[in-house]
Amino acid sequence: MKSLFKTCVFLLFLVVSSLSFSQTPQFPIVKGYGGIYEIPEATERPDPSKEYKIIVDLTSAAEDNKQISRWVDNVARMMNLHGLAGVSKENLKVKVIIHGGAIYTLLTDENYKKRYEVDNPNIKVLEALKEGGADIMVCGQSLIARNLKQEDLWPGVRIAHSALTTITTYVPQGYVLLKF
Repeated sequence: MKSLFKTCVFLLFLVVSSLSFSQTPQFPIVKGYGGIYEIPEATERPDPSKEYKIIVDLTSAAEDNKQISRWVDNVARMMNLHGLAGVSKENLKVKVIIHGGAIYTLLTDENYKKRYEVDNPNIKVLEALKEGGADIMVCGQSLIARNLKQEDLWPGVRIAHSALTTITTYVPQGYVLLKF
């Protein structure tokens, strides 16, 4: 009987502990994607009064082409983390330059389906990123190297001369470079 009581107390402790640590993901800037969680004990946080200028060099291909690329979703997470800390959408300047293996995340549903046999799961994330204020660009050199044209891509993307020159243009303007 004593061991049954101890087991019940232990199980109750586990249930209460898991409830206190579980949270619902939040989406303050990029709606529906890049869910993040509040960390009340965090002492290092973005300063909501500052402007953040970030350029993301996105080259990593999706690990599973039937799922949302974790790298595309990570851009949404990064934006939402700033938003959760109080940085406004207006104070968050995000540019994403996509090249290399990541370029296929930009294909239209029709072209993605030809390649991977499913609709492009990244399009809704890309649309949410754009709605959240991200400027999404693709490397023109990568398009040529992969025999792709603008009409093969999601229409919300802008074509850049190259990823290399886009990065060298924005970093001197104060953009922080993140590589995904």
